[in-house]
Parts: sequence; structure tokens; C-alpha cells
Amino acid sequence: TKKLTPRSATKWTKKGPKKTARKNGKRRKPLRLSVSPWIVAGILAVTSVLLSIPYLGHGRFAGSGAAVPGDARQFCLDISHHNTGIVWDSLMVVVDSRGRTSKDILNAKRIFPVSRVIMKATEGTSFVDKRFNEYWQAADGHDYSRGAYHFFRSSADPAKQAEHYLAHAHLSHRDLPPILDVETMHAGCSREELSRKVLVWLRTVEQKTRRKPIVYTSDSYARDILSKEITGHYPMWIARYNDQPPRFSDWSMWQFTDKAVLYGVSCYVDLSVIRQ
Repeated sequence: TKKLTPRSATKWTKKGPKKTARKNGKRRKPLRLSVSPWIVAGILAVTSVLLSIPYLGHGRFAGSGAAVPGDARQFCLDISHHNTGIVWDSLMVVVDSRGRTSKDILNAKRIFPVSRVIMKATEGTSFVDKRFNEYWQAADGHDYSRGAYHFFRSSADPAKQAEHYLAHAHLSHRDLPPILDVETMHAGCSREELSRKVLVWLRTVEQKTRRKPIVYTSDSYARDILSKEITGHYPMWIARYNDQPPRFSDWSMWQFTDKAVLYGVSCYVDLSVIRQ
């Protein structure tokens, strides 16, 4: 008879011969992994905690965001290249039962469409936002009322800043007026110098476009820094957070948060209400 070697050992069953692997003359035992139920419970608990943290890095957020002013009906979204993951045909302000922005559309108390999308176009005399052209075309393709803003640098020539903005923000009659973002002063710059330079930009752009620009600034800048020639003659878009309305009362738009959770965007966004 043929002598069976470890690698050709055969075990006879009712269904016939069945080969089984051997190692060192012994049949291998199947590998069994045993995981303690306590380990499984620990993994699930850690996962739950991580999912509940508002920030795990840029672009991730909790399920609800800032409180919405109670009488708000029209909203403006403010974006730049920092904001990604935008689903342009799904932009909605979803308000939950607590009056906060939410992504839970199935349990929404109120839902409003986004009325305006304003995006960063330029800054200083040379910077162009890398997503401006992409976002500008996308907003137009989805029929949003769109606007483009310039971030003002008090240390740079205001006339050159105006020309830089006009060279890249090609506004049509359907778009919002030009927008100037004023929120910083360089070291040694006085309030008077800042206002003088801002007026140069505003008047240059107004003359070229024949439209009165909008000024975006903080509540404190509107009340204490910018001159009356600016705040009294141009539409004001005021930023003030922490559930507090602007103390500067003559505003056209109020940016009430930089932590809004918007349906259709995968990161926190700046959100404003539009005065009716």
C-alpha cells in the first residue's frame, strides 16, 4: 500500500475522501478570533462621541448651528474659497424646533430658500479668490441673486484696489451692486485715513459702474470708525454675532453668524438676514 505523507493525508467521510492540510504531521486547527463584548461597546462609545464633536477639522460640523433671528424670512449666503462641498441646487436654510439652523430637513420647523449668494472676488491690489470664477458661474447657472466683494487693505492704494476689483468682478444689471469689505486697519492708520481711502474706492467704483456700492463692516466699525460720509450714504451690511442685533440701526443686511449649518453646504458658513 501507498504510504500517506502529511501533505497528502486523506480522511474518509460518508461523501468520500476529504483532504486535510497538515503541518509538522499535525492537522491545523482553524483560527478563531474572539472579541470581548466590552471592546465592542468601547469602540461604539468612542465613535458616538467623535460624531458629536462640532469640529473634527475644517469642513465638519455638528447637526445644528446658530440661532436664527425670529422674524427672518430672506437670507444671504457669504462664501469664499474656504467654503467647499456646495450643492448649488439644494441651498436651503432649515430651522429646527429650537430656532437654530439645521441639516435635518425631515424634522424642520421652517425652511427658506437662499435668496442671495455673495462671494469674495478680490483683495488688495493683486489677490483673486481661487474659486471666484467657479462660484460666480455656478450661482448664475442656478439663478441666484449674486454679489462679489473686495476685501479692503488700508495699506494699499485705494484707486488701484478699485481697478483690481473692476478687472475681475464683471457685474451685470442682474447682479447685486459692488461690495466693499472693510474690517481691518494697518498699524499706524487713523480712522480719518481709513475713511478717506475707503471713500476713494467707493467713489471710483460707483463712477465706473454707475451703481452705489454696499459696505460690509462690523457693528463697531460702523458706529465708531467709519465716517458719516460712508455710513450715511451707502447701504450697510453689518456683522454682529452672539444673538445680538446690530446697534447700528440703519442696516440693509445683518450677518448674524459665521457658524450657520446650511442644507447643501458641507461646512459652517456665514449667514445674513436681508431687511425687508
